[in-house]
Amino acid sequence: MIAYKDYISLIFHINGEERRTIIRPSDTLLRVLRENLGLTGGKPGCENGDCGACTVLLEGKPVKSCMILAVEVAEKHITTIEGLKGTEIQEAFLEEGGFQCGYCTSGFIINSYALLEKHPDADDEIAKEWLKSNLCRCTGYEGIKNSIHSAKEKIKKR
Repeated sequence: MIAYKDYISLIFHINGEERRTIIRPSDTLLRVLRENLGLTGGKPGCENGDCGACTVLLEGKPVKSCMILAVEVAEKHITTIEGLKGTEIQEAFLEEGGFQCGYCTSGFIINSYALLEKHPDADDEIAKEWLKSNLCRCTGYEGIKNSIHSAKEKIKKR
């Protein structure tokens, strides 16, 4: 870490790539991803940890990037929605219409990906528990549930 007056130079490991950027110590991970690194898939929704639109994977676990200071996660492995391109869960969301307006979709896909990594045979109750941390204001939950079922089947056929 290199410190400048009121700024810090940090290295992040994002989607399998090493990325360096200069930030303020008060910048959230969400802001750094979007504004410094151009990774705009995670959305600023509530910005207080309630909606899940900003969810990313930190060392493989879903976290809300609006609630984490970027300085806390330097050198850790982060996966954003951009890093899940071509995965079974992303394809299933497209095929099953697991979205309506789309604003919350990246957070749901990230969380669903983590769910299926940890519980490949997750039933509806486990999925419901995992997805409690994400909100869809359009109430597209049926499509999301169908997307998870479809992704489970795709993963089994690998």
